[in-house]
Amino acid sequence: MDPNCSGVFSVAAVYDRRTILGCGARLPRGRAASFGIAFSFLLAGTCFGQADPAAEPSVLAVAKALPAVVNINTERVVRRTVRDPFEDFYSQFFGHYRGRPREIRQTLQSLGSGFIVDPAGYIVTNQHVVERAADLKIQVTTNDGKTYNAHYITGDDKTDLAFIKIDAKAAFPFISLDNISPNLLGQTVIVVGNAVGYGSSISRGVLSATKRDITIDNIEYKDLLQTDAAINPGNSGGPVIDLSARLVGISSAKMAFTPQGVPTQGLGFAIPAEVVRDSVVQFQKVAQKQPAKDGRAAQESSGSNAERLFGMQLQDLTSDLTDALGYAAGRGVLVSAVEPDSPADQAGIQRGLVIYRVGKYDVNSVKQVEGLLSRAQSGTSVDFALGVMRSGGGGQRVETVTIAAR
Repeated sequence: MDPNCSGVFSVAAVYDRRTILGCGARLPRGRAASFGIAFSFLLAGTCFGQADPAAEPSVLAVAKALPAVVNINTERVVRRTVRDPFEDFYSQFFGHYRGRPREIRQTLQSLGSGFIVDPAGYIVTNQHVVERAADLKIQVTTNDGKTYNAHYITGDDKTDLAFIKIDAKAAFPFISLDNISPNLLGQTVIVVGNAVGYGSSISRGVLSATKRDITIDNIEYKDLLQTDAAINPGNSGGPVIDLSARLVGISSAKMAFTPQGVPTQGLGFAIPAEVVRDSVVQFQKVAQKQPAKDGRAAQESSGSNAERLFGMQLQDLTSDLTDALGYAAGRGVLVSAVEPDSPADQAGIQRGLVIYRVGKYDVNSVKQVEGLLSRAQSGTSVDFALGVMRSGGGGQRVETVTIAAR
């Protein structure tokens, strides 16, 4: 007899005809014996099944979903202007002394989670995980320990969802959005992600509530799922799945204290799978209009004249982008990223500005800019008219900046 199942047969053996039926009823002796034997085997089979952890539904669900979960590491440069702290002291003796402000730069790192939703390497995560990460770089690490560069495609601040893509040609495991969880109250849910920097972390709980509207750190969240499964820093953007490995939602926030300052326990929140699915459909439409950026395309991009000479990555202003940004349609080329310490960075050019003219020529595409810069060499000075022209004519601001190629 299996020691894990000791007592199973003895328990079944003491079930006589009266115990089985109760209330003084009796079975014929032969039928009662058959019932007791069948009941003992039923208990034994159940016990043996529970004795194998590899057969637990939660273990099987995690094994199915985990290969599609990634850890996301982002870096971006933040520039701040500061003044000398002794400036007030000097002004007492030398009048209104005003020293030249200094600019300091900091490289900020953040960790988060995400998961692949398409075998081509498209990843969905939280917008706050990769916000402005294109200023420097995005790296993702898959469950098998491989690290890839990735690039930001698009995102939505309202839903706190973003879409990025791995810069590699490979077929990746993914979590399908075609069959999502029904999200029933009380069902078991599993949080998978990069909790406090520890990859492939798992926590388990139940779905506690739906359609929660909450405010955390002065940010309003609407129609979220509530769970008591532990959600920690680094879990943001990772999947919440059910016991069939179907998507329940995306880890988004944890409420440690109420607005009144009362400590809480077991209050984690996730973006519902329905919202994720609908957002990914829109994100994929944007991705289809962007040029491919696999390994070979990335090398070609790094060899562009704008990036090689001035440290700027440029992008055509599509109708979707102009609508989303509120820029004037059909004019200019978007600056999508600026390399730190490059000539463009030193001239004060930032991601999100639009180049409207190079030299004396108006430009409306990256191809035009590249053609105008094809003869530029190291040390060549080029005039760029750039800024922002809003749709409807409001808030127009365009300036000309002269930059020397490196």
